[in-house]
Amino acid sequence: MGRDEELQELHKLLQENNQVLTERSRSVAIAAILGMGGLGKTELALQYAMTQRENYKGGLCWLQAKVEDFGVQVVRFARTQLDLKPPEDFDLPAQVQYCWRNWRGGNVLLVVDDVTDYQQIRPYLQGVSSRFKVLMTTRKKLGAAIKQLSLDVLQPDTALELLRSLLAETPGRIERELDVANQLCEWLGYLPLGLELVGRYLARKPDLSLWEMMQRLEKKRLEQPALVKPEADMTAQRGVQAAFELSWQELAEDDKLLGCVLSLFAAAPIPWKLVEQCLTEKDEDELEEIRDDKLLNLHLLQRKGEGIYQLHPLLREFFQSKFTGLEQAEEFKRSFCQVMVAVAQEIPYTPTLEEINAVSPAIPHIAEVANNLIQSVSDEDVIWPFVGLSWFYTGQGLYTQAEPWYQQCLSIAQQRLGENHPHVATSLNNLALLYQYQGKYDQAEPLSLQSLELRQRLLGENHPHVAQSLNNLAGLYYSQGKYDQAEPLYLQALELRQRLLGNNDPSFATSLNNLALLYESQGKYDQAEPLHLQALEFYKRLLGDNHPSFATSL
Repeated sequence: MGRDEELQELHKLLQENNQVLTERSRSVAIAAILGMGGLGKTELALQYAMTQRENYKGGLCWLQAKVEDFGVQVVRFARTQLDLKPPEDFDLPAQVQYCWRNWRGGNVLLVVDDVTDYQQIRPYLQGVSSRFKVLMTTRKKLGAAIKQLSLDVLQPDTALELLRSLLAETPGRIERELDVANQLCEWLGYLPLGLELVGRYLARKPDLSLWEMMQRLEKKRLEQPALVKPEADMTAQRGVQAAFELSWQELAEDDKLLGCVLSLFAAAPIPWKLVEQCLTEKDEDELEEIRDDKLLNLHLLQRKGEGIYQLHPLLREFFQSKFTGLEQAEEFKRSFCQVMVAVAQEIPYTPTLEEINAVSPAIPHIAEVANNLIQSVSDEDVIWPFVGLSWFYTGQGLYTQAEPWYQQCLSIAQQRLGENHPHVATSLNNLALLYQYQGKYDQAEPLSLQSLELRQRLLGENHPHVAQSLNNLAGLYYSQGKYDQAEPLYLQALELRQRLLGNNDPSFATSLNNLALLYESQGKYDQAEPLHLQALEFYKRLLGDNHPSFATSL
């Protein structure tokens, strides 16, 4: 289903007799369907053979590359299906050549399923005439000499249609839970094998809702029976995990290690530079070799763009199941979290478009740490994944997307560190600011007051964080037109920042700017102007004239 274009492309490739030159200078069309396990490579080859059988009067010969020697299978096929009798005193290659020469007339389609080493097959193809067409399925890239058709997962609408067709005996089942059906397809990564296994499982259980199926998959992951046991009439005779296991067995220890580390990242495109930062003890060239020659070559990893790679969702599940058995699992988790924390700490409170675009690829992976790996983050850094995510969305005015991260930040800080900790005060302060931006002043004020009190008690009166809380509380009163309450707080924050940080810190310029705005709002222009000018001069000197704060002052 959904492979019409691929069938046409495959037929076109097998008509191009220019791929492998034999010793007799005859050209033989050889094409390969390649991709990760579960994409339906064998099924596509089977469908091609069935739809094109009228064009192959010389017969269809289907061989299994991993079962036994290719030459042995060719000779057996010729004896049993074509009644050929290769001389017993010939060696095996000579017997194969005898079969090629005496094969019945017409074009012949040779399908070699699940090839892992083309070099074991290639010698037997010497001397084959151009009426033979060779079609292979493989999880490996076989080299530039062979025309290759890379298979991908199904499109979302095709995946849904496949699921619907498998549940045809219970009409309307998909439509009743259409949103869940789409989520199910997405969770399965639109992988044909996963979709067929789950669809057939649901067909056997007409009373099982799609929602319950989704819950079972999320609980047992690849161990869920629906993904383990194929039915007898399926082309694939392995479950998803068993299909992936074939590729896993071909990996060396370092290759497996890299796959496991990649599974720590979210199910999203991964900037390769982040992978290198997680594995600093590994040579960059060595990592690149493993990536290109092993994981990409076996289709266990996909290249999504320049320096960007991604694991299929079910392969990510598979690698995660292997990761739990690693002796260094916790060490790698901590390393991954440290890298993501460092990226989060670089996100400014008011990011520019350039900064937003630069950090966007890392956002899903920071979220993965916040949601699933926060236990591997140190107490000192525990709020930073949430702070980075909060500022990323707040800086774009996406307050509804920012709010859950602010709330989680406060909750995690309280759970991990207790109520009396500076990180809790910071989390209260940040959440209060968000509510202030949204005009939720009644929710913001108690949080601001709580943050100020906590900071004063934990850090003392003379601390930059106390000045920040004073400034933010003043801003809350200013936003409500409570100028008499705002002014002393602004003055206190300004004095504290000047004394503690000096005139060489942007926060001092911010205090000047805020106090100027307060006077301006009251019509006290003579008091506002010099403060505005002073703030402008500081911003230009400290941040340059290509910064949002400088523009604000202007």
